[in-house]
Amino acid sequence: MNLSAGDIPPVKDLTIENITENVLAINSRCPNPRMKYLFERLTTHLHDFARETRLSTSEWEQSIKFLTKVGQICTDVRQEFILLSDILGLSLLVDSIDHPKPPASTEGTVLGPFHTHEAELLHHGDSISQDPDGEPCLVICTVKDTSAKPVPGVKIDVWEADSKGLYDVQRADHKVSDGRAVLESDEKGHFHFKATVPVPYPIPSDGPVGDLLRKLYRHPYRPSHMHFMFEKTGYDHLITALYLRGDPYESSDAVFGVKESLVVDLKTVSDVEGLSAKYGVSPSTRLLRYDFVLVSDHETAVLRQKEAEKEIAKQNRHMKIVNGLPIPDVD
Repeated sequence: MNLSAGDIPPVKDLTIENITENVLAINSRCPNPRMKYLFERLTTHLHDFARETRLSTSEWEQSIKFLTKVGQICTDVRQEFILLSDILGLSLLVDSIDHPKPPASTEGTVLGPFHTHEAELLHHGDSISQDPDGEPCLVICTVKDTSAKPVPGVKIDVWEADSKGLYDVQRADHKVSDGRAVLESDEKGHFHFKATVPVPYPIPSDGPVGDLLRKLYRHPYRPSHMHFMFEKTGYDHLITALYLRGDPYESSDAVFGVKESLVVDLKTVSDVEGLSAKYGVSPSTRLLRYDFVLVSDHETAVLRQKEAEKEIAKQNRHMKIVNGLPIPDVD
């Protein structure tokens, strides 16, 4: 790409009032319509924010330093930018927009910063946890579609923190995956495994995101939960979690992940006759059951299109939708 100065719209005599239109003009030659639209809206909202709040140079510098620190603390096992997105509610918002759900399907929630690709493929009934201090828990689930038909062959990623509230990658002695696994639903859409009862825990608060939470007078805690991720060709990718009812942080999750449809009651294996013998666990083992409902790619595409049409109807400009995403209609 070879751009000469003559190819670029003239930019000079900039003021508070005209800086935005000039930035939009110089970005207007971007050949990717979606990227151009995203940067048009981002620039407009950022500039409006600065004008509305009368953003000072000192505040701008502090913001740059903060974002720099966020980047510097990131590692292969710690993603501070995801954490920042989570505590601002952006992660959940984007997931809800990009993965709309019809009634009665399983809602999505935040991925969190501790998912890895290290988990081993386990058989049904295996334990995902090596934590000797965790309270044993039997997890029994089904996977169905929106017509209530079982969905076999679904790849299911599961991960949870240990009884101390730490994920395996947070532990200094981490060498092998623990508290996580990959399973596959059987011909009846069923899967089950042994785990430990989830506990509440604080998100990492020793970095810039933790500093931000303290300045906002917010706590860093997440309620007790277990993560699930579902993948199968033809179905929308689902990232979700199950939360234990009655947790002290159920209504104040630091990353806004809790949804009522994902809150479950923890029972005991002895509550169901014959379950202990069938699954080979102690009657005192805690029991978590849930029926997950996946949405097809087609259903998701239809919903995404419908929601996008609602949004562009609010805008006073000609728009069109390409692959479920709005862009200006300049044809």
